Amino acid sequence: MAQFTSDGLTLAYDEFGPSDARKAMVLVHGFSSNRYENWKRMGWYDAIAGKGIRGFALDCRGHGESAKPHEPEKYDRQAMARDVFALMDHAGVERAHLLGFSMGAHIALTAAMADGGRIDHLVVAGVGGRIFEPPRDPDGMAKAMEAATPDEIGDPMLKSFRHFADEQKEDRLALAACSRAPRAPMTRDALMAIRRPALVIAGARDQLAGPPQGLADAIMGAKAVTIPGCDHFSMIAHGLFKASVFDFFDGWLE
Repeated sequence: MAQFTSDGLTLAYDEFGPSDARKAMVLVHGFSSNRYENWKRMGWYDAIAGKGIRGFALDCRGHGESAKPHEPEKYDRQAMARDVFALMDHAGVERAHLLGFSMGAHIALTAAMADGGRIDHLVVAGVGGRIFEPPRDPDGMAKAMEAATPDEIGDPMLKSFRHFADEQKEDRLALAACSRAPRAPMTRDALMAIRRPALVIAGARDQLAGPPQGLADAIMGAKAVTIPGCDHFSMIAHGLFKASVFDFFDGWLE
């Protein structure tokens, strides 16, 4: 298992594809997932390597094989975005394409706003127009992770996340802390700082994300793709997700 250090935390990652490739790409997974489940098992490692790209996928702090602090302040969104750049520094990569899913998309957007000069192209998936809406129950996800059993959780979406966390054998107290992290709301004005080619992808039935066009409209020149028939969880495995990403890449990979 490869590791790097960021903010005093030891984080796990995988590298794949040709080490001498001219292009690099970093993958950032969703909440309660990990690099294996979100990316490797879904065929992303092989697909990226097949395109001749040097790929990286990290386990975000609190997830997978990475450090799992139980203090909410350790999961500040800016700090998690700096983890992406720390991985790039560790690997000797100055610039990379960035793909984030769900929580990973929030991290990728934050990274692009902080230091867009190190990001070539930006793809955010599992997010959409609802990124601008305040959460209905700000503490709901943390309480779902802290519940004694999933049967205590009334909200179907929160119960799905809890079941998934249990299946992945994640540290639920670390996930609760991650959910309670202090973070500023995502605003359209802040997103105007992004000046990279960007793509927003969400499933047509993704009630958590909302329509992708609502987010794409806030990023200068961004494109939006809706994956038909998919909700938040099923989109990650849909073939059109991967196809949409590589269609967006066409023309600049050569």
